[in-house]
Amino acid sequence: MTALLQCLSHTPLIGHLDPSREVLDEVNDVIDSAARKIAEFDPELVILFAPDHYNGFFYDIMPAFCVGTHAHAIGDFGSAKGDIYVPEGLAEGLAIQALADGVDIAVSHKMQVDHGFAQPLQFLLGGLDKTPTIPVFINSVAVPLPGFKRARILGESVGRYAKSLGKRTLFIGSGGLSHQPPVPELSTASSNLRDRLLGSGRDLPLDEREARTQRVIDAARRFVDDQNSLHPLNPEWDQKFLELVASGCIADLDGMSNEALSEMAGKSTHEVKTWVAAGAALSAFGPSHEMDRYYRPIPEWIAGFGALTVRAA
Repeated sequence: MTALLQCLSHTPLIGHLDPSREVLDEVNDVIDSAARKIAEFDPELVILFAPDHYNGFFYDIMPAFCVGTHAHAIGDFGSAKGDIYVPEGLAEGLAIQALADGVDIAVSHKMQVDHGFAQPLQFLLGGLDKTPTIPVFINSVAVPLPGFKRARILGESVGRYAKSLGKRTLFIGSGGLSHQPPVPELSTASSNLRDRLLGSGRDLPLDEREARTQRVIDAARRFVDDQNSLHPLNPEWDQKFLELVASGCIADLDGMSNEALSEMAGKSTHEVKTWVAAGAALSAFGPSHEMDRYYRPIPEWIAGFGALTVRAA
């Protein structure tokens, strides 16, 4: 059987602070084109690599990697809400194989996820419950973080497992490119925020959820006016990264430190490790060819926004 890779940036700001109509139409066309290619491929299984933004994973227990046997999307920022259609036995099998391959991956039988998981399923597949999906979390904001090499090794293990199943498999990498929105940090958090980061944030009161949403929107407005108000986007690095993933040269990133990546492209750029894992998974299926690529820096979404479609030959 064959496999398809679809990487796509996500952003909670869609519908809250959008770019011009021209840019928005351009992005929608890219997403629609990707969704059509996926529909033509007709995947029997989706393996989705995505991060979290302190909505499902917290510092009470923060794994580097985690696979969910059951998963529920909370619907933050107006994203899709509900249960993800997870094939429990296959998800458990993925974890067993990863551990056998020397990858320390956690298992959650009650995974809570946010827009990072929900948006690609909603935009690319039409909903959370359309195709059997194994959700794989990669910690991308809560230091200490896994590095590029560990993300690649995880992806290679997942790819070998998927190939052994003999199913048409879609690998999705969900993450922004260069960006640094106002994500809280444990080291500088107030006592109340620290408590939230330690786990009480799983069930935020509605007023806190709304205030959190508004803080991100306000930060984006300031960033549109002054792109030094947050870490600037780095289109040059984003384009270089896209080329590495598209060409299959993912191992070239192994030597880059987390500190260097944060300094160069922003602290939330670690989300690109979801792309690395997904691309590494595709490599298990042999040679591949690029079908589509898109990139645009979008200040309104505080992100270098990209998409990449690659098919195993």
